[in-house]
Amino acid sequence: MSPTTNAQSNRRLRKLLFVSLLAVIGIAITFAIFQNRAWKIPEEAKQRKSPVQPSPAAIAAARTIYGDKCVQCHGETGKGDGSDAPLYYPAPASFADAKRMSAVTDGELFYEISQGRKPMPAFKKRLTEEQRWQLVLLVRSFAAESPSR
Repeated sequence: MSPTTNAQSNRRLRKLLFVSLLAVIGIAITFAIFQNRAWKIPEEAKQRKSPVQPSPAAIAAARTIYGDKCVQCHGETGKGDGSDAPLYYPAPASFADAKRMSAVTDGELFYEISQGRKPMPAFKKRLTEEQRWQLVLLVRSFAAESPSR
């Protein structure tokens, strides 16, 4: 192979690598934007009402589940500041944000817990329906407990 052919081959290889790198960056950006999109919750799910009545027993049951499944990301007080929170994008939601929590229905929270969305797992098959409704009660309580500003 002549030096000219070798140089042309190297130049083509560098161009190919550069284009490949740009493609990977473009895919990563697209993926990041796609992951941070708004939830698309069906209207019937938004309208669902909790069959679980607020009670100390329901909250206590939910605290146990929350401690096992949710606290690592959402934190002890639901502020989205758990020990694993910095590892994820998008960041875990804060349940202590009263404005955000008042803007979502119980049905929406139940849907989000049930269906999950990366990086949060779906709990539809991991928890019973009653357990998921109990979690809705608990996450609502975090906004009620947070001091108003």
